[in-house]
Amino acid sequence: MSSEGFFVDWDGNLRSAADPGGGYLCDIDTVARYVAVTTKSGALVHEATFFKSQADVEKAGIKAQLVPGSHPWGKKADGF
Repeated sequence: MSSEGFFVDWDGNLRSAADPGGGYLCDIDTVARYVAVTTKSGALVHEATFFKSQADVEKAGIKAQLVPGSHPWGKKADGF
């Protein structure tokens, strides 16, 4: 299973599936184009579409800024 690829988080940011940040892990089904973002203990926190490349994201008409894993998930106003 390859983690090379991207998904859009709940704030509309593009993230690398290899480094989602927030202490989260990605379980990827490339055939279904599905990403399950989980905590280390396995709790599901986010579901997203898996994209193999940034070009695939753009082809889908999605405009999202690529952020590093160090970029926080959520906003202070949301309690994060």
